[in-house]
Amino acid sequence: MPPFETLMGPLRDGTIGVWAHGYAWLPDRLRTIDGTTYRTRLLGKPVTALHGPEAVRFFYDERNVVRKEALPGPVLDTLFGRGAVHTLDGEAHRARKALFLALLKDEKGLADLGAEVRRRWREAVEGRTGERIVLFDESAKALALAVCHWAGLPLSGPEAQRLAHDCTAMVDGFAAPGPRHVRARHARARQEKVMADLVEARRETPRPPARDGVTALEAVARHQGTDGSLLDPHTAAVELLNIVRPTIAIAWFTTFAAHALHRWPHHRDLLRSDAGGVHARAFAHEVRRFYPFAPFVGGLAARDLTWRGERIPEHTMVLLDLYGQNHDPALWKNPYRFDPHRFTGAGRFPEHLIPQGGGDPGQGHRCPGEDITVMVLATLATELARLHYGVPDQDLTIPLSRIPTLPRSGFELDLA
Repeated sequence: MPPFETLMGPLRDGTIGVWAHGYAWLPDRLRTIDGTTYRTRLLGKPVTALHGPEAVRFFYDERNVVRKEALPGPVLDTLFGRGAVHTLDGEAHRARKALFLALLKDEKGLADLGAEVRRRWREAVEGRTGERIVLFDESAKALALAVCHWAGLPLSGPEAQRLAHDCTAMVDGFAAPGPRHVRARHARARQEKVMADLVEARRETPRPPARDGVTALEAVARHQGTDGSLLDPHTAAVELLNIVRPTIAIAWFTTFAAHALHRWPHHRDLLRSDAGGVHARAFAHEVRRFYPFAPFVGGLAARDLTWRGERIPEHTMVLLDLYGQNHDPALWKNPYRFDPHRFTGAGRFPEHLIPQGGGDPGQGHRCPGEDITVMVLATLATELARLHYGVPDQDLTIPLSRIPTLPRSGFELDLA
């Protein structure tokens, strides 16, 4: 096959465009060419970007796109960690992914985590009438305490607060050059050391009785790879953080949920009276669709590919547009209107709603923690709807040029 440059001619590098335009960069490029495929370069390397439900199926087929060696070093050193499940393919990926599925798809485990989140949130706001809090910070701390208890991590007080601070720093700095990225690297190194020590300490103690259940710490510490050996302490620490970090990152969605309740306050009454949780779940889905979280995901072409008549050479970086699909008028009626009722009927899964990626979580790279995200977000949205608070004057702008983004103020609340 001819080289990429021969096929497409010289391409301008879009890296500065991503940094400048953030979430809008890829949807704008695709809209400009009026298509579902866009070619460019990022960090000097050729990239083909795809859009749409058919692209989801194409992207998550491991015969087409693989993750091994696809994630840039700066992303591994901040967000995911070296040796993470996100970097594996084939049988090695399925074996490691089974560890996460067993923990994150268990109904009792989900219910236990939800109850713990509710308890920690109520503790966080109880007795603080008259105080002003930053919702993003307080929800991250509550989530850290909840997930530590649920996962069997003996961290509380200042240690859990440090974990909350470091995990949000990892997410905040993965896509940003400069100080944010440096903070993210230091945060990861610090917490990988903490988690590795916990794993090694867990391995030095007897297995708990089966009747006590298996915590995330126990499961990761005892997990065996395809060769039958335990994960090395560093990799085990990485995977433990890949359970803890995404749970704490629900603080982003929680803050967006408060933003939605502020802009469309009638949902507070709907959530308060939602005995069966139907509206809470629909509200959580709509928050994930409407508000910006992940702009796109990437992998490498596993072989020479053809997509809608266009050639994608082997090893080309392939991006799947997430933010643009979640706001595509061909898929969503009035996509820029916040409307949870679109999810009270038959859900559009798994190829339409892809805020955390698409595909089958059991077979591909779709996030196995989506059920946790939806459950925790529905829980905290309901708690916010029932909480008495005022919203002082502040900057609630959500800049799309920043990845990840958030209301500039972090959403301040005056507890009443």
